[in-house]
Amino acid sequence: MSGLLISPALRDAMALCLDHKRALDGAAANTIKAYGADVAGFLAFLAGHRGQVEGLGAVANLPQTDLRAWMAAERARGVSARTLARSLSAVKSFTTWLAEREGFDASTTLSARGPKYRRKLPRPLTEDAAFAMIDRVGDQASSEWVAARDMAVVTLLYGCGLRISEALGLKGADSPLPQVLRIIGKGGRERLVPVLPAAQAAVATYVRLCPHDLTRTEPLFRGVRGGALNPRLIALVVEKARMQLGLPATATPHAMRHSFATHLLSAGGDLRAIQELLGHASLSTTQAYTAVDAARLMEVYDKAHPRA
Repeated sequence: MSGLLISPALRDAMALCLDHKRALDGAAANTIKAYGADVAGFLAFLAGHRGQVEGLGAVANLPQTDLRAWMAAERARGVSARTLARSLSAVKSFTTWLAEREGFDASTTLSARGPKYRRKLPRPLTEDAAFAMIDRVGDQASSEWVAARDMAVVTLLYGCGLRISEALGLKGADSPLPQVLRIIGKGGRERLVPVLPAAQAAVATYVRLCPHDLTRTEPLFRGVRGGALNPRLIALVVEKARMQLGLPATATPHAMRHSFATHLLSAGGDLRAIQELLGHASLSTTQAYTAVDAARLMEVYDKAHPRA
Protein backbone atom coordinates (compact mmCIF):
# COMPACT_ATOMS: atom_id res chain seq x y z
CA MET A 1 0.00 0.00 0.00
CA SER A 2 2.79 2.44 0.94
CA GLY A 3 4.40 1.96 -2.50
CA LEU A 4 1.34 3.54 -4.09
CA LEU A 5 2.07 6.77 -2.19
CA ILE A 6 5.64 7.03 -3.46
CA SER A 7 6.32 8.63 -6.82
CA PRO A 8 8.15 6.66 -9.54
CA ALA A 9 11.10 9.07 -9.28
CA LEU A 10 11.49 8.42 -5.56
CA ARG A 11 11.01 4.67 -6.00
CA ASP A 12 13.75 4.64 -8.63
CA ALA A 13 16.02 6.71 -6.38
CA MET A 14 15.42 4.31 -3.49
CA ALA A 15 16.27 1.31 -5.68
CA LEU A 16 19.52 2.93 -6.84
CA CYS A 17 20.43 3.86 -3.26
CA LEU A 18 19.83 0.29 -2.08
CA ASP A 19 21.95 -1.04 -4.95
CA HIS A 20 24.71 1.34 -3.91
CA LYS A 21 24.60 0.15 -0.30
CA ARG A 22 24.50 -3.47 -1.38
CA ALA A 23 27.40 -3.21 -3.81
CA LEU A 24 29.72 -0.58 -2.35
CA ASP A 25 28.96 -0.55 1.37
CA GLY A 26 28.65 -4.32 1.62
CA ALA A 27 25.51 -4.05 3.76
CA ALA A 28 23.87 -7.33 4.79
CA ALA A 29 20.56 -8.42 3.26
CA ASN A 30 18.62 -7.84 6.49
CA THR A 31 20.15 -4.37 6.83
CA ILE A 32 19.14 -3.49 3.27
CA LYS A 33 15.60 -4.75 3.89
CA ALA A 34 15.21 -2.73 7.11
CA TYR A 35 16.73 0.37 5.51
CA GLY A 36 14.35 0.17 2.55
CA ALA A 37 11.33 -0.32 4.80
CA ASP A 38 12.30 2.66 6.98
CA VAL A 39 12.75 5.02 4.03
CA ALA A 40 9.62 3.78 2.24
CA GLY A 41 7.56 4.26 5.40
CA PHE A 42 8.80 7.82 5.76
CA LEU A 43 8.13 8.72 2.12
CA ALA A 44 4.64 7.21 2.30
CA PHE A 45 3.90 9.25 5.43
CA LEU A 46 5.16 12.39 3.71
CA ALA A 47 2.78 11.91 0.76
CA GLY A 48 -0.15 11.29 3.07
CA HIS A 49 0.79 14.22 5.30
CA ARG A 50 0.99 16.61 2.36
CA GLY A 51 -2.02 15.13 0.61
CA GLN A 52 -0.25 14.43 -2.66
CA VAL A 53 2.38 12.21 -4.25
CA GLU A 54 5.52 14.23 -4.91
CA GLY A 55 8.80 13.69 -6.71
CA LEU A 56 12.40 14.26 -5.60
CA GLY A 57 11.52 17.76 -4.45
CA ALA A 58 9.69 16.28 -1.47
CA VAL A 59 13.05 15.27 -0.05
CA ALA A 60 15.10 18.15 -1.43
CA ASN A 61 12.83 20.78 0.18
CA LEU A 62 11.97 18.97 3.39
CA PRO A 63 11.17 21.29 6.33
CA GLN A 64 11.81 20.35 9.95
CA THR A 65 8.08 20.54 10.66
CA ASP A 66 7.40 17.57 8.36
CA LEU A 67 10.15 15.56 10.00
CA ARG A 68 8.77 16.31 13.45
CA ALA A 69 5.25 15.40 12.30
CA TRP A 70 6.53 12.05 11.03
CA MET A 71 8.38 11.28 14.26
CA ALA A 72 5.34 12.26 16.33
CA ALA A 73 3.12 9.98 14.22
CA GLU A 74 5.55 7.09 14.62
CA ARG A 75 5.66 7.49 18.39
CA ALA A 76 1.85 7.75 18.48
CA ARG A 77 1.51 4.36 16.81
CA GLY A 78 3.80 2.75 19.38
CA VAL A 79 7.19 2.78 17.66
CA SER A 80 9.96 2.70 20.27
CA ALA A 81 12.49 5.50 20.58
CA ARG A 82 15.28 3.12 19.59
CA THR A 83 13.48 1.98 16.43
CA LEU A 84 12.57 5.54 15.49
CA ALA A 85 16.19 6.61 15.90
CA ARG A 86 17.18 3.84 13.49
CA SER A 87 14.51 4.94 11.00
CA LEU A 88 15.65 8.57 11.19
CA SER A 89 19.22 7.42 10.55
CA ALA A 90 18.01 5.63 7.41
CA VAL A 91 16.15 8.74 6.22
CA LYS A 92 19.24 10.89 6.79
CA SER A 93 21.41 8.39 4.92
CA PHE A 94 19.02 8.32 1.95
CA THR A 95 18.77 12.12 1.92
CA THR A 96 22.56 12.46 1.98
CA TRP A 97 22.92 10.05 -0.93
CA LEU A 98 20.20 11.84 -2.92
CA ALA A 99 21.65 15.28 -2.14
CA GLU A 100 25.05 14.24 -3.51
CA ARG A 101 23.38 12.86 -6.62
CA GLU A 102 20.97 15.74 -7.27
CA GLY A 103 23.04 18.60 -5.88
CA PHE A 104 20.82 20.03 -3.15
CA ASP A 105 21.52 21.02 0.47
CA ALA A 106 20.53 18.29 2.95
CA SER A 107 21.51 20.20 6.10
CA THR A 108 17.90 20.66 7.27
CA THR A 109 17.28 16.92 7.39
CA LEU A 110 20.72 16.09 8.74
CA SER A 111 20.31 18.54 11.63
CA ALA A 112 17.11 16.83 12.83
CA ARG A 113 17.45 15.32 16.29
CA GLY A 114 16.10 11.90 16.95
CA PRO A 115 14.42 10.74 20.16
CA LYS A 116 16.63 10.09 23.14
CA TYR A 117 16.76 6.55 24.41
CA ARG A 118 18.85 4.64 26.88
CA ARG A 119 20.94 2.01 25.17
CA LYS A 120 20.49 -1.35 26.85
CA LEU A 121 23.72 -2.50 28.43
CA PRO A 122 25.02 -5.98 27.60
CA ARG A 123 24.30 -8.52 30.34
CA PRO A 124 27.39 -10.73 30.62
CA LEU A 125 27.85 -13.76 32.84
CA THR A 126 30.53 -13.99 35.48
CA GLU A 127 33.59 -16.05 34.53
CA ASP A 128 32.49 -18.90 36.80
CA ALA A 129 28.97 -18.83 35.32
CA ALA A 130 30.33 -18.87 31.77
CA PHE A 131 32.43 -21.96 32.45
CA ALA A 132 29.54 -23.59 34.31
CA MET A 133 27.30 -22.90 31.31
CA ILE A 134 29.69 -24.68 28.94
CA ASP A 135 29.91 -27.70 31.23
CA ARG A 136 26.16 -27.88 31.82
CA VAL A 137 25.37 -27.60 28.10
CA GLY A 138 27.33 -30.80 27.64
CA ASP A 139 25.06 -32.58 30.13
CA GLN A 140 21.87 -31.92 28.14
CA ALA A 141 22.36 -34.18 25.15
CA SER A 142 21.33 -37.84 24.92
CA SER A 143 24.36 -38.79 22.82
CA GLU A 144 28.05 -38.13 23.30
CA TRP A 145 28.61 -36.52 19.92
CA VAL A 146 25.72 -34.06 20.30
CA ALA A 147 27.01 -33.09 23.74
CA ALA A 148 30.45 -32.47 22.22
CA ARG A 149 28.88 -30.44 19.42
CA ASP A 150 26.91 -28.18 21.76
CA MET A 151 29.91 -27.64 24.02
CA ALA A 152 32.08 -26.78 21.00
CA VAL A 153 29.60 -24.18 19.73
CA VAL A 154 29.17 -22.49 23.12
CA THR A 155 32.94 -22.57 23.69
CA LEU A 156 33.40 -20.68 20.40
CA LEU A 157 30.88 -18.05 21.51
CA TYR A 158 32.69 -17.43 24.78
CA GLY A 159 36.27 -18.28 23.83
CA CYS A 160 36.34 -16.39 20.52
CA GLY A 161 33.48 -13.89 20.91
CA LEU A 162 31.67 -15.21 17.84
CA ARG A 163 28.04 -14.54 17.03
CA ILE A 164 25.96 -17.71 16.83
CA SER A 165 25.57 -17.19 13.07
CA GLU A 166 29.34 -16.93 12.70
CA ALA A 167 30.00 -20.11 14.68
CA LEU A 168 27.39 -22.06 12.71
CA GLY A 169 28.73 -20.55 9.49
CA LEU A 170 32.03 -22.43 9.84
CA LYS A 171 32.67 -25.07 7.19
CA GLY A 172 34.35 -28.45 7.28
CA ALA A 173 37.41 -26.78 5.75
CA ASP A 174 37.84 -24.78 8.98
CA SER A 175 38.65 -27.96 10.90
CA PRO A 176 41.01 -28.44 12.58
CA LEU A 177 40.68 -24.89 13.83
CA PRO A 178 43.78 -22.78 13.13
CA GLN A 179 45.35 -20.48 15.69
CA VAL A 180 43.64 -17.56 13.92
CA LEU A 181 40.19 -17.75 12.28
CA ARG A 182 39.12 -15.53 9.40
CA ILE A 183 35.49 -14.56 10.11
CA ILE A 184 33.06 -12.78 7.79
CA GLY A 185 30.66 -10.93 10.09
CA LYS A 186 27.83 -8.43 9.78
CA GLY A 187 27.86 -6.29 6.67
CA GLY A 188 30.46 -8.59 5.11
CA ARG A 189 33.16 -7.20 7.42
CA GLU A 190 36.13 -9.51 7.69
CA ARG A 191 38.15 -9.94 10.87
CA LEU A 192 40.83 -12.20 12.30
CA VAL A 193 40.02 -13.92 15.60
CA PRO A 194 42.61 -15.75 17.74
CA VAL A 195 41.48 -19.25 18.71
CA LEU A 196 42.22 -20.47 22.22
CA PRO A 197 43.53 -24.03 22.68
CA ALA A 198 40.34 -24.85 24.63
CA ALA A 199 38.21 -23.95 21.60
CA GLN A 200 40.48 -25.94 19.28
CA ALA A 201 40.21 -28.95 21.59
CA ALA A 202 36.42 -28.67 21.92
CA VAL A 203 35.93 -28.58 18.15
CA ALA A 204 38.43 -31.41 17.63
CA THR A 205 36.49 -33.60 20.08
CA TYR A 206 33.24 -32.87 18.26
CA VAL A 207 34.78 -33.64 14.86
CA ARG A 208 36.19 -36.94 16.14
CA LEU A 209 32.81 -38.05 17.50
CA CYS A 210 30.53 -36.68 14.77
CA PRO A 211 28.94 -39.53 12.77
CA HIS A 212 28.41 -37.39 9.65
CA ASP A 213 30.81 -36.81 6.79
CA LEU A 214 32.15 -33.30 7.35
CA THR A 215 33.10 -32.29 3.83
CA ARG A 216 35.11 -29.13 3.25
CA THR A 217 32.31 -27.10 1.69
CA GLU A 218 29.47 -28.16 3.99
CA PRO A 219 28.63 -26.75 7.48
CA LEU A 220 30.96 -27.90 10.23
CA PHE A 221 28.20 -28.18 12.82
CA ARG A 222 25.43 -30.63 11.97
CA GLY A 223 22.02 -31.55 13.27
CA VAL A 224 21.12 -35.11 14.23
CA ARG A 225 19.95 -35.89 10.69
CA GLY A 226 23.09 -34.46 9.11
CA GLY A 227 21.81 -31.08 7.94
CA ALA A 228 23.10 -27.70 9.09
CA LEU A 229 22.65 -27.16 12.82
CA ASN A 230 19.68 -24.92 13.62
CA PRO A 231 20.68 -22.03 15.94
CA ARG A 232 17.40 -22.50 17.81
CA LEU A 233 18.70 -25.84 19.12
CA ILE A 234 21.68 -24.10 20.73
CA ALA A 235 19.35 -21.47 22.21
CA LEU A 236 17.23 -24.25 23.73
CA VAL A 237 20.13 -26.13 25.34
CA VAL A 238 21.51 -22.86 26.74
CA GLU A 239 18.07 -21.98 28.10
CA LYS A 240 17.78 -25.36 29.79
CA ALA A 241 21.28 -25.07 31.23
CA ARG A 242 20.77 -21.57 32.60
CA MET A 243 17.55 -22.65 34.33
CA GLN A 244 19.38 -25.53 35.99
CA LEU A 245 22.17 -23.20 37.05
CA GLY A 246 19.74 -20.58 38.37
CA LEU A 247 21.00 -17.92 35.95
CA PRO A 248 18.79 -15.04 34.71
CA ALA A 249 16.88 -15.07 31.43
CA THR A 250 19.58 -12.82 29.96
CA ALA A 251 21.98 -15.80 29.97
CA THR A 252 21.54 -16.50 26.25
CA PRO A 253 24.00 -17.68 23.58
CA HIS A 254 24.67 -14.03 22.71
CA ALA A 255 25.45 -13.33 26.37
CA MET A 256 28.46 -15.64 26.00
CA ARG A 257 29.82 -13.22 23.39
CA HIS A 258 29.09 -10.30 25.74
CA SER A 259 30.94 -12.18 28.47
CA PHE A 260 33.96 -12.66 26.20
CA ALA A 261 34.20 -8.90 25.63
CA THR A 262 33.53 -7.88 29.24
CA HIS A 263 36.06 -10.31 30.69
CA LEU A 264 38.70 -9.18 28.21
CA LEU A 265 38.08 -5.57 29.21
CA SER A 266 38.25 -6.45 32.90
CA ALA A 267 41.61 -8.11 32.29
CA GLY A 268 42.98 -4.90 30.79
CA GLY A 269 42.15 -5.46 27.12
CA ASP A 270 42.38 -2.47 24.78
CA LEU A 271 38.97 -1.17 23.70
CA ARG A 272 40.01 -0.73 20.06
CA ALA A 273 41.43 -4.26 19.95
CA ILE A 274 38.20 -5.65 21.43
CA GLN A 275 36.26 -3.75 18.76
CA GLU A 276 38.32 -5.53 16.10
CA LEU A 277 37.84 -8.92 17.74
CA LEU A 278 34.06 -8.46 17.92
CA GLY A 279 33.74 -7.03 14.42
CA HIS A 280 31.90 -3.88 15.53
CA ALA A 281 31.66 -1.24 12.81
CA SER A 282 31.61 1.55 15.41
CA LEU A 283 33.69 1.98 18.54
CA SER A 284 30.62 3.40 20.29
CA THR A 285 29.06 -0.08 20.19
CA THR A 286 32.09 -1.56 21.93
CA GLN A 287 32.14 1.27 24.47
CA ALA A 288 28.96 -0.15 26.01
CA TYR A 289 31.22 -2.71 27.68
CA THR A 290 33.06 0.03 29.56
CA ALA A 291 29.75 0.96 31.20
CA VAL A 292 29.18 -2.69 32.13
CA ASP A 293 32.64 -2.94 33.61
CA ALA A 294 32.16 0.28 35.59
CA ALA A 295 28.82 -0.99 36.91
CA ARG A 296 30.43 -4.23 38.07
CA LEU A 297 33.21 -2.29 39.81
CA MET A 298 30.62 -0.22 41.65
CA GLU A 299 28.85 -3.38 42.80
CA VAL A 300 32.12 -4.68 44.22
CA TYR A 301 32.80 -1.32 45.85
CA ASP A 302 29.35 -1.18 47.43
CA LYS A 303 29.75 -4.67 48.89
CA ALA A 304 33.20 -3.85 50.25
CA HIS A 305 32.16 -0.46 51.60
CA PRO A 306 28.49 -0.66 52.59
CA ARG A 307 26.82 2.59 53.45
CA ALA A 308 26.00 3.13 57.09
